[in-house]
Amino acid sequence: MDLSSTAWCEKVYIETAEHIICGFIFVPKTGKQSRVISDILSSGKDFIAVKDCTLEYKNDTRKPIENHVFLQVNVASILLMRPYNE
Repeated sequence: MDLSSTAWCEKVYIETAEHIICGFIFVPKTGKQSRVISDILSSGKDFIAVKDCTLEYKNDTRKPIENHVFLQVNVASILLMRPYNE
């Protein structure tokens, strides 16, 4: 399935109390692309899917940065979420 035709994609930076996650989120192409992040955070869902992402441990920098194809992030744990600027 080609997600580019059915969903908006946005690379995001997500910060929780323990982790920094950088990866891609997707929402259906039913609204404006500029509202991808706010639509996800206000969707009422408990978890969001993040694809092709990295996971960094904030409190233990000795741990290596992990690469994941898919993570589910609890929305209640998100302190900050913004578009990712490399």
